[in-house]
This record gives sequence, C-alpha cells and structure tokens, in this order.
Amino acid sequence: MKAYIFPGQGAQFKGMGQDLYEKSPLAKELFEKANDILGFSITEVMFNGSADDLKQTRVTQPAIFLHSVILSKVLGDSFKPDLVAGHSLGEISALVANKTLEFEDALKLVKKRALAMQNACELQESTMAAVLGIEDRLVETICADTKGIVVAANYNCPGQLVISGERLAVEKACEELKDRGARRAMILPVGGAFHSPLMEPAREELAAAIQETEFKNPICPIYQNVTTFAVTDPDKIKKNLIFQLTAPVKWTQSVQNMIKDGATEFVEVGPGKVLQGLVKKIDRNVEAYSAEV
Repeated sequence: MKAYIFPGQGAQFKGMGQDLYEKSPLAKELFEKANDILGFSITEVMFNGSADDLKQTRVTQPAIFLHSVILSKVLGDSFKPDLVAGHSLGEISALVANKTLEFEDALKLVKKRALAMQNACELQESTMAAVLGIEDRLVETICADTKGIVVAANYNCPGQLVISGERLAVEKACEELKDRGARRAMILPVGGAFHSPLMEPAREELAAAIQETEFKNPICPIYQNVTTFAVTDPDKIKKNLIFQLTAPVKWTQSVQNMIKDGATEFVEVGPGKVLQGLVKKIDRNVEAYSAEV
C-alpha cells in the first residue's frame, strides 16, 4: 500500500514551486487563485523572496501548503493514495489530497491558522527545542518536572523529539536534558511554542473556522497527529484538527500505525525531504521517496 505524506513548517526554500508554475498550466491557475484568496502575491515571495521573507508564519504555512497540494494535483492520475498523513500544517494538505477538503476552503483555513498562530506567538515569549539521543519518556518526565510551561511537542522519530513552551522553561529543560544524557538539546529558530498549551488562543480562533468549513467523506483514511490512527469520519477529522494546535504531533506513532495497517511505500509530497528521512529512521524496511512530475 502507498502512503502519501505532507511536510509542515520548516520545509520552505527560496524559489519553491516556481518549476511547477512554469511547467504546468494547472499549477499556474491554482497559484494565481491562491494570490487572490490570500490577498497578496505569495508567488512573488515563494519564487523571489529571501529566506527571512519565507520564515514569516503568515507566508511559510500557505507556501508549504501550496507547494504540496499543487504538486499532488499536477501528478494527476498517478496520484493514488491508499493512506495519507501530514506533519502539523501538512495535515491540511493531506486533507485536500484525500478529498476531505476543497482546495479553496483548505487555503482559507491555512491563512487563518497562520495568522492565529502568529498572534498567539506575540502574546508571550516562547520557543521550541530539538532534543536528540534520549528516550521519549525521560524527556516527558523532565518537562513535567520543570517549572513553567514546557511539553513534548513533536515525536519525530525514535531519539528525536521537539519540546515547546515558555522560553525560560524550555531553556531550563534543555540544561537538565543535557545533564541527563541527551546528545543535543538545541533551541530552534522559531517564533513561538507550537503544539503547546500556549497555542490555546490560536486553537480557539481556528476552531470556529473549522466548524464553519465543509468536510467531506474522504477517499482514503488519514492518520492524524492527535490520535495516530486511521480516521475517515468527517466529524472526527474536524475534532482532531481543532485539537492539533495544542496537542503534540505524534509522527513516529502515526507512521508505525500506517505500517501496521499495510503501508510499504511512503511518498513525500512537497518541499524538502525531511519526512522521508524520519520514516526511514522509524522503519528501515519500507520505501520512502519524493513525489516527482
């Protein structure tokens, strides 16, 4: 079985999507439609903007979503997913891929999500940190014992976890993790504490928009970050997507469950090769590669 996987924030690069725009009339049409929906020329930023321009959350999220979704549409009849999943933002891309969401509706949700998260980041000084070479349970214990808000946010692969929360709490947790044997505990250059309780204002703002959006019956299951199991019921998909902003991204567990359910190939759709690398670290026996047109 073939699983299609969609990257999240951090996969952006200068010039992303320009080859699709130039090669495919369908891609050009969708990019131009996106410029209208977003109210600014995202194509100008994607194709010609600097790395700093692309780091802005209001730009990064729609840019990655567009690259992924438009690529999946340009693939045409060869795009036949048996299962889908997305890492954080990528979950919305996956929901377009399995036809739960229409392109236009999904892009509006991404726009709302990006702005809501940007606003939440500005309410309090917060950050995230990558933790390598230490057991997940020990990371969870140290986060729980640290004064302030700091939680496990991304379970990327065995031995690679991201923590998230108030800056001082994250810094203290990093010091303790290094003392307890972590190979690395490194503050990330991000604007805030994604997938932590500090995203509650953004969750509330996005929840209203999700409830107002039509979610259809998908053509194949999605393995969502919050539950890690196959979901096909539109109401359950909505609920899980709402809680995703304040809950951890359980990527390791999602991939493991997809493999248990028969996935033997993982195709990454969008910028970068981060997810296929994580899949190979989770299980070396499956194929993982990028989608190409």
